[in-house]
Amino acid sequence: MKKMQKNLLVTGGAGGISSEIASYANKKGYRVGLIDANHEKLKEVESKIENSISLPADITKEKSVKEALDLFGETPDALVNCAGIVRFGNLLEQKVKDFEDVINVNLLGCFIVSCSVARLMKEKGSGNIVNISSISGGKHPAIHSGAYAASKAGVVMLSEQMSLEWGKEGIRVNAISPGFIDAGMSAEHYVDPVERKKREGMVPIQKIGSAKDIANVVMFLLSDESSYVHGENIVVDGGVMNSVLANIGRN
Repeated sequence: MKKMQKNLLVTGGAGGISSEIASYANKKGYRVGLIDANHEKLKEVESKIENSISLPADITKEKSVKEALDLFGETPDALVNCAGIVRFGNLLEQKVKDFEDVINVNLLGCFIVSCSVARLMKEKGSGNIVNISSISGGKHPAIHSGAYAASKAGVVMLSEQMSLEWGKEGIRVNAISPGFIDAGMSAEHYVDPVERKKREGMVPIQKIGSAKDIANVVMFLLSDESSYVHGENIVVDGGVMNSVLANIGRN
């Protein structure tokens, strides 16, 4: 008997991590909707992933998100919120507009898309949402990252609140906090071999993560194997969060 096709939406679909997630999901039999504001790059990603559809949208606008969902044409079985931006700078020098832009895309966008999709999932009686945060949104904010750390911390707490409110509707919600990943917005940090080696040395397992490392965890959370995992924030960082005292000598 042929399995029913599952439908997945991925925001930030033109990005490095999100496109890897979309590609992996497609190989697992998902039809994938790619949501992003970058129309040109979105089409490029779509051309490389079989059974995918580009859904140009501004995730900070409810109307734009609704239009994307209408174009997708199916109630998603799963949603991965991977859209994110950063505006670097010292807080005292950060422009309010830059701060607002980051909060709007990273946190408000996650809220708008999740609620829009959850309403459809509620009618269906099931669904699965994975929100991509960051280790910078946990206990270790990165210096000069502007609103990024605050926005990603918000994503973790928003995920927990979603899990409390939507669990009874059959909707599972979890978050993932990536560490040093050579993909997407972070890829530029690893072009310089000196900087790469420096960061590798900060990771207990002595290597930088890849987009595939995040995609693997996403697919686990979307699978039946994780059916009792709900309201969690899974850190995928090679142990960086636990290594603060690793290089401090003892007398």
